[in-house]
Amino acid sequence: MFADILVWLAAASIGLSLGLLGSGGSIITVPVLIYLVGQDEKVAIAGSLAIVGTISLVACLPYLKSKLINGRAVVLFGLPGMAGTYIGAWLSSFVAGIAQLTLFAVVMLFAAWLMLKPVKLTSGAVKNFSQRENWKISLDGLLVGTLTGLVGVGGGFLIVPALVLLGGLSMHQAVATSLVIIALKSFTGLYKYLDVLKEQNLELDWNVIFIFSVIGVIGSFLGNYIAKKTPQAKLKKLFGVFLVLMSIYILAKSLPQFFT
Repeated sequence: MFADILVWLAAASIGLSLGLLGSGGSIITVPVLIYLVGQDEKVAIAGSLAIVGTISLVACLPYLKSKLINGRAVVLFGLPGMAGTYIGAWLSSFVAGIAQLTLFAVVMLFAAWLMLKPVKLTSGAVKNFSQRENWKISLDGLLVGTLTGLVGVGGGFLIVPALVLLGGLSMHQAVATSLVIIALKSFTGLYKYLDVLKEQNLELDWNVIFIFSVIGVIGSFLGNYIAKKTPQAKLKKLFGVFLVLMSIYILAKSLPQFFT
């Protein structure tokens, strides 16, 4: 019973994180599906893409209504990101699940560093998004997308800082735009992962995906509401600390298996 409560709370926190920061959904989803639900690493990674993609798609609707989504960023960053996600999902068929999990933990530590690092948005330090070269924006999207497909993360923790620091978007614009890009990349990665799972005689648990998606969507609307009331800097620091703790836990569990 206690384990079930933890699972439902974790599902709500996935949506809460996405609605609040436009990131963090997969970072919570993958460990939960592996350690609380008991899924295989590759099944959890693929399931994470389905869950996070669905939640992100719904969570972006309030931002769409508020006209906070940057269409140019979606096209130049998101579309190459979809191609990168497909490539990353293809590469995953050549990588052991435990190696993916270890890389996932390392990515989490990097995400924590980005969240905890002070962001200085001065006019001299940040270029306007319209001034950044198109190919650089697309390359950023391709690289983040490849990482998304390989380790099953939506990439929001990389997309949001990139859009703020390199694109000059406001935090709320970056969060809103990130959700659209995450949805596009997640569904692209899922499409390829279905082939990967089939080759290894593995299947997704669609019941778990449905339940997590529904609870996560509710959490995302709550996150969207809180985001309008809470200083983003404080939220980023709290989330960064959470990432550090979670990554240490995953490394402690996966590294012994990685070297055996």
